[in-house]
Amino acid sequence: MLSQFTGEFLYAVVALFVIIDPVGTAILFAGLTVHDDAAKRRSIAKRASVISFVVLLIFGLAGEKLLRLLGIGIPALQIAGGALLFLSAKDMVTAKGELRATDEEKAAASNTTEDISVFPLAIPLIAGPGAMTTMVLLHAKANGAPGAIFAISLGLAALIVATLVAMLSARALARLMGTTGASVVGRVLGILVAALAAQFILEGLQTALHLG
Repeated sequence: MLSQFTGEFLYAVVALFVIIDPVGTAILFAGLTVHDDAAKRRSIAKRASVISFVVLLIFGLAGEKLLRLLGIGIPALQIAGGALLFLSAKDMVTAKGELRATDEEKAAASNTTEDISVFPLAIPLIAGPGAMTTMVLLHAKANGAPGAIFAISLGLAALIVATLVAMLSARALARLMGTTGASVVGRVLGILVAALAAQFILEGLQTALHLG
């Protein structure tokens, strides 16, 4: 019984690790929050972790039924998530007009209360289409067994904690980059986020065409 629980837990951890990628998420987090102080980065990371855990937990438990009720397929979820991620990539690459902004505008921008913990950090970077789909598939494999469902939930919690630790450690990277380095890295990461968005969309289209 214990070995089966351990097997379910490890399977969930490995499957979610590949999709969520705590290290890659931390690198993107460093690029998104490079101009924020340490306290704000910690706050954003913690909120994003809690939000993504709750979203994925609920989606795993009820996602398949909810999507079926609304007549939405997994491919549509992948395409929508990719399209939303493109918006974040655009802001990272263009730095929201930072190059053309005056000193006063930059100061005002640094004092805004814009919160990236929900979008794009929690959704769709952490709790993205891939992670949501994985949770649905893991719960379908569990077939309603309480022990397996608990193992999956525990595996999800372990991955979210690992992602949080990675994001909190990324602040050292942000300090090392400096202003110029942050500008360059932020734009490069923006391109990578755009590529990730394109991958979501392509996978959604491929699945849709295959099902069709």
